[in-house]
Amino acid sequence: MSLAGMRCLVTGAGGFLGQRIVCQLLEEEESLAEVRGLDKAVSSEALQNFGKVKTKTLLTIMQGDIRNEAFLHKAVQGVSLVIHAASIIDTVGLVDKQMLWDVNVRGTQLLLETCLRNDVPYFIYTSSIEVTGPNNRGDPIYDGNEDTVYQITEGFHYGNSKKEAEKFVLGMDNQPLKDGNSFVTCALRPMYIYGEGSPFFLNHLDESILNNRVFLRISRKEALVNPVYVGNVAWAHIQVAKAMRDPTKVKQIRGHFYYISDDTPHLSYSDLNYELTKELGFGIEAKQAMPLMMLYCYAFLLEIVSFLLQPFVRFVPTVTCHLLTMLNTPFSFSYRKAQRDFGYMPRYKWEEAKQHTSQWVAKITPLRTASLKTHTV
Repeated sequence: MSLAGMRCLVTGAGGFLGQRIVCQLLEEEESLAEVRGLDKAVSSEALQNFGKVKTKTLLTIMQGDIRNEAFLHKAVQGVSLVIHAASIIDTVGLVDKQMLWDVNVRGTQLLLETCLRNDVPYFIYTSSIEVTGPNNRGDPIYDGNEDTVYQITEGFHYGNSKKEAEKFVLGMDNQPLKDGNSFVTCALRPMYIYGEGSPFFLNHLDESILNNRVFLRISRKEALVNPVYVGNVAWAHIQVAKAMRDPTKVKQIRGHFYYISDDTPHLSYSDLNYELTKELGFGIEAKQAMPLMMLYCYAFLLEIVSFLLQPFVRFVPTVTCHLLTMLNTPFSFSYRKAQRDFGYMPRYKWEEAKQHTSQWVAKITPLRTASLKTHTV
């Protein structure tokens, strides 16, 4: 099946992943009628990236708040497919819990309700590996799947907000539409996403530049995860969207979630940073700055300080116990179910993904270096 002639709305279109989804939709050989990119703000860089794509598909940029019902009603008019990639991502507690809930959960609910009222038939939700874990004990998973039983830990606000939003999305599947058909929903849970434009990688890159182009070891070598290239995550969204329109595949997709990974080697987060940059002359520390247990004690101390200062000033620790657990727990999942149910296969091989990312790093490193020198003088 193809997406030819469809109107598609992509939320979070100005973000790291959202941009790639929009570009791949515009690149489709059989043109869509329209791609609407929705975000609270879309950077000039994102607009330039969209402008580079040769396409016959109409691109409409819509800037507004996902919590605004009137705006959402306008955004979904005439749309057949919604890809909901908008989200506040917060791994260290920078964002107020209520804000996370308002955007990630309530915003998703409003969008779902608006789609139902306007007979939008297909809805894909970009979930997160963090709805699964790791839990606070750091229980590992090696090559897990959608049936893997795992005892999660409540209390991590970002993961909880994504889990609750995903629950609403999957629970809305098969709701009746006015035209006699029924609503079709599914969710994709990508592993840690890397690639050109990654905001998380930029933080590590800056740290390495200040450390004489040597990456800090924030995760131990044994903490193997299976990161996924941003182009392949975007491609999974396109593939499942096509399968939703296929009568032979839609029954096994609807109401389900899927883990999305690719053939990127299983590495720790720190070793991934090194693999992507070693040909550019970057190095990596052989071991963590202090034993992991001492790092936990340090993080716990910072959390206590944050709690004590709460009545007077908002202090957000740079490292938390949860973050340390996430970075140091083996946690990997297979994409076999996505391959079986909707034919997902990575569009980019590891070497190609690595090359694209390294070229981007080579381009931005001089700019980051100059900027850091200016701010440290």
